[in-house]
Amino acid sequence: MRKRIEAIEGEFRRYQALAQATIRQLNDNQLSTPLSEGGNSIATLVWHITGNLKSRFTDFLTTDGEKEWRDRDSEFIARSVTQAELAQRWNEGWDVLYATLAQLDDEKLDLTVTVRGMPSSVNEALLRGVAHTSYHVGQMIIIAREFRGTQWRWLSIPPGGSAEYNKNPKIEKGPPTVRRLE
Repeated sequence: MRKRIEAIEGEFRRYQALAQATIRQLNDNQLSTPLSEGGNSIATLVWHITGNLKSRFTDFLTTDGEKEWRDRDSEFIARSVTQAELAQRWNEGWDVLYATLAQLDDEKLDLTVTVRGMPSSVNEALLRGVAHTSYHVGQMIIIAREFRGTQWRWLSIPPGGSAEYNKNPKIEKGPPTVRRLE
């Protein structure tokens, strides 16, 4: 049975879709520019999310989630990227995550995995992954809204739109599939 795994995957897909809708609203310069000195750009956050997903979910059940080959500090180096470069990097992390989730079923949720030598259940590790990803996607949305200003296209219920939305809620569940970022 995969009911709980599918629910967790749905949340990952929802945040992936929100981030991609955010990224699509920006130009290359905006993707690479932080809002303030010392802050993270969207490109930096993409590099970090991707590094985290690849590290945590490569050989998920058999190796520590913080891989020796990951250079986390380099994920936070300022970089200029194109949409295409950013999309390639972004998709790498999600591909690893979804390949791993496809191999899991609910019976494996109580197994133990480690991250930085600290044990947790598969369930806890997956929930931590969703929380980590959603935290950074929220940062991406804030950055993009500042850049877009009044040109921002709302990803959820727009201000003043609650009554209309409640007549036909459509974003409560993540999409079953998310179109790859191109």
